[in-house]
Amino acid sequence: MTEIKTVGVLGCGLMGSGIAQVAAAAGYQTIVRDMTDELNAKGRGRIARSLDKLVERGKVLAADRDATIRRLTFTTRVTDLAACDLVIEAVTEELDLKNTLWIELDATCGPDTIFASNTSSLTIAAMAAATQRPDRFVGLHFFNPVPLMKLVEVVRTVTTSAATFQRARAFAQSLGKEPIAAKDSSGFIVNLLLIPYLLDAIRALERGVGTVADIDTGMVLGTGYPMGPFTLLDFVGLDTTHKIAEIMFDEYRETRYAPPPLLKRMVLAGMYGKKSGRGFYDYSRTPPVVADLGL
Repeated sequence: MTEIKTVGVLGCGLMGSGIAQVAAAAGYQTIVRDMTDELNAKGRGRIARSLDKLVERGKVLAADRDATIRRLTFTTRVTDLAACDLVIEAVTEELDLKNTLWIELDATCGPDTIFASNTSSLTIAAMAAATQRPDRFVGLHFFNPVPLMKLVEVVRTVTTSAATFQRARAFAQSLGKEPIAAKDSSGFIVNLLLIPYLLDAIRALERGVGTVADIDTGMVLGTGYPMGPFTLLDFVGLDTTHKIAEIMFDEYRETRYAPPPLLKRMVLAGMYGKKSGRGFYDYSRTPPVVADLGL
């Protein structure tokens, strides 16, 4: 059984760059692939800023930061991941896009290479079936921000071998993460429970049960959550939540996963939350204020 020494990461966005950072920090040679040099440069800058902040806070030594950066390689060619022992995919939640990449990698990588998807809502089986190595395909679902969040859901599908699952679990532990085992059902454990909660908060707002601020305050002070549902929605991204909800509704056909009308309207208006500057809160002000949603 090949020891995992080199890790490939497909996608250099928010999640991909975070995964690449923790892999390189744990001592793995890490090859990051995105479509353009500009996207790679953006991801490299995100990693550098993240590491600099950790150094400033005394969490990471400057020498370790520099060693982490030296272990990172960026490319635009999928074929440059051929020698990787593990490839983790973190691209847009589009099954056709993911499977196009998996098919190319399946023909490129060696037979012992493990494939893992960071998908938060699609089933692993839907990707494993596109390859000739369904026994070496697993889910590794990290949480944002990856360098700070301890949890990784390790997802075993019906075809994943016990050896692959255990190697994936051990890899997550080697990153300093806490792995939990999840079955291959859309949303796994966390999103299966979290998405209905977030959508219910929007429905409560639509019905006039409470204001954005009062619902957020209620859930923080009443349940001890670190942030309310609307703050969390803005942080995750309303477009991301909408996409996940659509995928889960398509899988389960249960109304609790159906995106509420307000969420659809906000996404259509480009109100994605913190990343767009406006969602349930308006981030053009400091501190942010509740946005006028016309309710």
